Amino acid sequence: MSLNVRVITPEKIVWDADVDELILPSSTGKVGILTGHAPLVTALAIGVMKIKTDGKWNTLVLMEGFAEVENNKVIILSTLAEASNSIDPIMAKDSLEKATALVEKAATKKEKIEATLELRKCETRIEALAGL
Repeated sequence: MSLNVRVITPEKIVWDADVDELILPSSTGKVGILTGHAPLVTALAIGVMKIKTDGKWNTLVLMEGFAEVENNKVIILSTLAEASNSIDPIMAKDSLEKATALVEKAATKKEKIEATLELRKCETRIEALAGL
C-alpha cells in the first residue's frame, strides 16, 4: 500500500503521485508520514519536503502552507513549491548572497523581517540542492 500525495500551489499541481514515505517540514518540526498514518492537519513551515518513491528520495521546497493526511491521502496546499531539480544552483547561490546582504542592511523592523524571510527561502533552496 502507498500514500497518494498531491502538492498544490495557486499556479499548478506540483506533485501528484503515489509515494512510499513522506517527510514534511511542519511548523513544529519534521513529520514523517507512512501508510496508515492517523488523520492530521498541520501548518507547514518554509522547508524541504522529502518524498521516497521506489527506494529513491526526491526533494521539494515548500514555502509555507498546510497539509492534510487522511486515509492514505496527503493534500498539501503551499504558496510556492519547487522541485529541487528545477532549481538553478548558480542562481540559488547568488540569491543567497543578495539575501544575506539585505539582512545586514535592514534598518527597520519590517525590513529585517522581510529580509530574514527571504534569507530563509534562499537557505532552503540551497538545502534542497544539497539533498539531491
